[in-house]
Amino acid sequence: MGYQVEKTDEQWRAELSPEEYAVLRQAGTEQAFKGEYTDTETEGTYSCKACGHELFTSNTKFHSGCGWPSFYQPITDTIEYIKDTSHGMDRVEVRCASCGSHLGHVFPDGYGTPTGDRYCINSISIDLKPADRS
Repeated sequence: MGYQVEKTDEQWRAELSPEEYAVLRQAGTEQAFKGEYTDTETEGTYSCKACGHELFTSNTKFHSGCGWPSFYQPITDTIEYIKDTSHGMDRVEVRCASCGSHLGHVFPDGYGTPTGDRYCINSISIDLKPADRS
């Protein structure tokens, strides 16, 4: 797939920390309940840590108790969906539609949310730009 943001592996390694690279470019997972945004309630917009593409807004974030930031809906057309059968599971991986970076997975168990979905996202994959409250 041709992405808007295309870089060589060498460029990604130079721009991302080893931990960011492991999650964003190698589909790793950060430790549960350790991420910066797991319990954040700050209003704003969450963007891809690798390319800055806006992905989620804080008004779709909810506390799922899963150990990672959870959202019930992305911003329109910001996510790429990939079938993931790794680790003996059948899941749907979510990637940034702009650069192809791994963000996490989406599950149909967002009970009580408007969509019924839970986008389980690694904190290390995203940046929060707080809303301008002026």
